[in-house]
Parts: sequence; structure tokens; C-alpha cells
Amino acid sequence: QVQLVESGGGSVEAGGSLRLSCAISRMYFNQFCMAWFRQAPVNEREGVASIDAGDGSTRYADSVKGRFTVSLDSAKNTLYLQMNSLKPEDTAMYYCALDRWQCGLRNAYNHRGQGTQVTVSS
Repeated sequence: QVQLVESGGGSVEAGGSLRLSCAISRMYFNQFCMAWFRQAPVNEREGVASIDAGDGSTRYADSVKGRFTVSLDSAKNTLYLQMNSLKPEDTAMYYCALDRWQCGLRNAYNHRGQGTQVTVSS
């Protein structure tokens, strides 16, 4: 059973930066995809960024392009999300997800973490 544990959330002012981490407990396979999702209290869960571990290709939601960067350190079994130029509308619970077959930003990943809260004040 794959376990995902997020960390790195917190409170920052608008314009600030945070780096989220997602520790992956076990890796049984080489081909998989991972993604970051976020959900604010009144919104649906939104795909923010994804990465294909096989070829390193990435995808981003339009709302974060140019500000967020997703990366995967396979040696450390850790997924990252570098978030720069944060805005109040980025405030949400952020979750990482993993799936062997599902890629991209659609909310259909098989494994998800418990989330880490990000709060951006104006």
C-alpha cells in the first residue's frame, strides 16, 4: 500500500513563496504519475500540477502557470511543489496524489495524502 505524506504548508503574505513536499512510503513500480491538487472550503478539488515519472513531462493549471513548479526526486521518493508569487486565491488544502495509470490534472488518482494547508494573506 502506497502512503503519501505532505508537508511544508503554512501561512505567508501575498507575493511570498512556499515549497510543499510529499514523501512516498514505497515505490513498487517505475512507471507512475503524480500530481498536486488543492481544495478551498467552497470549491471543488482542483488539479494544480502533475508529473509523469516516466518521461518527466509536466502539466499545470492555467491559474498557476509561471508561478508553480512540480518536481520529483526519485532517489528521495519525494514530490515537490515550489510555489512562488503566491496570491490569496491560492489559499487551500493541498494534496499530493499518485497513480500507475492516471496522469494529468483530472481528479482520478488512486492514492492520495491527507493534505497540508496553505494560507496566503493579502
